Amino acid sequence: MTALFRKKDKPAKAKPEKSRLRDWTEALVVAAVLALIIRSFVVQAFKIPSGSMEDTLLIGDHLLVNKFVYGLQLPFSDQRFLSMREPKTGDIIVFEFPEDHDKPYFKRRDFIKRVIGTPGDTVAVRNKQVYLNGKLFKIPEQVYKDPAMTTGPRDNMSQITVPSGKYFVMGDNRDRSFDSRFWGFVDASAVKGLAFIKYWSWDREKMWPRWGRIGRSIH
Repeated sequence: MTALFRKKDKPAKAKPEKSRLRDWTEALVVAAVLALIIRSFVVQAFKIPSGSMEDTLLIGDHLLVNKFVYGLQLPFSDQRFLSMREPKTGDIIVFEFPEDHDKPYFKRRDFIKRVIGTPGDTVAVRNKQVYLNGKLFKIPEQVYKDPAMTTGPRDNMSQITVPSGKYFVMGDNRDRSFDSRFWGFVDASAVKGLAFIKYWSWDREKMWPRWGRIGRSIH
């Protein structure tokens, strides 16, 4: 019988350092592309910098915003597609500040407010109270922290009609919100998404997390 002999297996060669670097680079590029896609079309994180939405949202709250509920928007374009629904009264939306539209992209600010009026609605403010389509509009989240009454649009605004493709928005902290009463409407193309959950909250005065707010949905 003829014996079969097998050559001793040669030890595997170590992967060249250049090949390892290429693998890492490719993995990082793929991760960056996926992160960009998720941020552009699915969900994005935002931080609350001011008190205009108190007490619904506090300074230091970190939010996740649903970017596809109102339709996917191509980067650097006003076109949307696959829209699930339009913004409605009561939605808390993140949008590009209208007065920053002509600024370079990296200098544009994001605002967050509650939708009060949708296209075709009439909105008025009389003695601090909001009237929507001629009826008093009140929500549990609205607060007034300044007892003084002013003659300007903050506390008294003549009735206006929301144009097609626009939205009238206000902060829940009605006395301390820079909103549609002062600078007008939000264009539909400027809406970035619907705020839906607080994933983190930091109290900068106490230097401590607000544990009770973390993971809470936003209404």
